[in-house]
Amino acid sequence: MPRNIKSQKTIILELLESGIKVTPMMALNRCGCFRLSAIIHSIKADGHKITVKRVKSHTGNKYAEYSIA
Repeated sequence: MPRNIKSQKTIILELLESGIKVTPMMALNRCGCFRLSAIIHSIKADGHKITVKRVKSHTGNKYAEYSIA
């Protein structure tokens, strides 16, 4: 899907609303988003309740997993 059809914010919001938990790697792969936290901040500013879960991978790296509350 060409990027100019839907914005990154729209794609991520649709994923969240469909019950999918969004991680930075998923955001990068699905819509080319390097700044997921900035988009989540914008979605929160629009009035959506977003929960953040800190996840530790099998390699020891930590990342955030976002979902709608």
